[in-house]
Amino acid sequence: MVRSLLQKKMCYTNFRITHLIFGVIILATIIFYSTLNSRQFDIPPLKRYPELRSNSSDKYYAAFQVANSTSRSVQQEKQPSRKNCGFFTFLANGCGSSTNITNVLQKLGEATLISNESTVKIDAENDNIQRIDKLSESQPVEEVKRLIIPTSKNVTSTVKAIPAKPADVTTEKVVKTKDIYERGHMDDPSTITNICPNKGSDVNLLILVTSAPTHREQRLSIRQSWGHYGIRRDISIGFVLGRTMDQRIEDQLSAENYMYSDIIRGNFIDSYRNLTLKTLSLLEWTSTNCPNATYLLKTDDDMFINVPKLLQFIESHLSYKRSIFGRLAKKWKPIRNKKSKYYVSPEQYFPPVFPPFCTGPAYLMTSDIIVELYNKSLSQTYLKLEDVYTTGIVAQLLNIHRINIKEFLNRRIAFNQCNIKKSISIHMIKTNEQYDLWKKLSDNSVQCK
Repeated sequence: MVRSLLQKKMCYTNFRITHLIFGVIILATIIFYSTLNSRQFDIPPLKRYPELRSNSSDKYYAAFQVANSTSRSVQQEKQPSRKNCGFFTFLANGCGSSTNITNVLQKLGEATLISNESTVKIDAENDNIQRIDKLSESQPVEEVKRLIIPTSKNVTSTVKAIPAKPADVTTEKVVKTKDIYERGHMDDPSTITNICPNKGSDVNLLILVTSAPTHREQRLSIRQSWGHYGIRRDISIGFVLGRTMDQRIEDQLSAENYMYSDIIRGNFIDSYRNLTLKTLSLLEWTSTNCPNATYLLKTDDDMFINVPKLLQFIESHLSYKRSIFGRLAKKWKPIRNKKSKYYVSPEQYFPPVFPPFCTGPAYLMTSDIIVELYNKSLSQTYLKLEDVYTTGIVAQLLNIHRINIKEFLNRRIAFNQCNIKKSISIHMIKTNEQYDLWKKLSDNSVQCK
C-alpha cells in the first residue's frame, strides 16, 4: 500500500511539472506575439499592405507615413504605452492592433491634403507658369487677375494663389485683356536712360526683343553680334521679359541688368500663354518711355536681324503712317482642336478665318500707332496668339495697314552670305549661329546681285 501511495504522489508531481511547462510555453507564446504585434508600426505601410503599393504614388506613400505617425501620437495619448500593455489589454485590442491601423486610414485623407498643400510651391516653381485656361469659371475677375499676375515685387508670394486642383485645362476661358493685364514695369531708372534717353527724341529705330528669363546666353549672343548697333545714337535695343517665381533666376536677372542696363521687366508671369501680355507690356513701355522713336521693331531672341538692311528699308518708307511691316499671313483659320497649343475657342474668336496679320518673330511698326494699338488691345477678348491678336484682330479694328515685306524671312534659311545680306530677319537662329551670321554679314568681300 505504501508503494501504491508513492506511485500516486509521483504521478501527481509529474502532472504538475507537465502543466507548469505548458504554462511557461503558453506565456512565452503570448509575450512573443504581443511584442511582434507592437512592432508592426515599424514596418513601412506599403510593405504591410501590398495592395496600396500597386495603386499609389510617392506622394501617397509620403502622406500615409504622415498619417501613420499622426495616428501613433494620438493613440499614445489615448491608450496605455506599448511597454505597459497588459495581458487583458492585449486580449482586447493587442498592442498596436488593427484599431490603430484603422485610425491611420481615417487620417490618410486629411494627411493627403496637407501633403498637397506643402507641394504646391514646388509644383508651381517646376511649371513656372500660371495659365489662363486653368482658371475656374466661377472665379471673379479680381481673383483671375490675382492668379495670373503678381501684385508685388515679391513674386514668390503668388505661389500660394495657385489652385491645387486647377479647372478644366482644355477649355479656353473668355476674359477681357484689361482684366488680367497689370500696368507698369520693374525698371531701374538707369535702364530707361540707357535704352531710350530723352524719350527717344534722337532714336530712329527702337528694337525690343522679347526674351525668356532663362535665355541669358541668347541675349548675350545678340549683344555681341547684331546688337552692337545699339551703340549708335539713332538705334536703341532692349530685352522685354516677364516675372518668374524662382528667386535664383530673379537674382541672376538683376545682376545681368546691372551689367548691361537693357532689360525691361513687365508685371506678368513669363510663359507661352502670356505672350500677348508681353507684347502689350512692350507697347506700354514704348508709349511711356520712348514715344518719340520713329519706328519700333518687335522681334524674338532667336532671330537674326540685318540692321543695315532694315535701316535702308526704313529710309525708303519714312512717308508711311499707321502701318505694320512684316511677313503677312492671310486666310489662317483658328484651330479648334482642344489638344493643340494653338487652340482657340469659338467664344474667344468666332469667325472662321483670322484677319491678315504679321507673323510674330519680327514685325516693324510706325510709332504713330503704338498708343492706339495698346489702348484698343486692352478692351478686346484675350487671345494667347500675340501676333494674331495684336497685328491682326486689333489692327483690323483700327484700320491699320499690314504690309507684306518679303525680306522678313520669319523662317530658317541656308546660311550663305548672299541670303543673309538680302534678308531683314531670319528665324530659328541658335546662340552659336548668331556669331556666324554676324561674321558673314560683316564680310564685304562677297558681292551679291
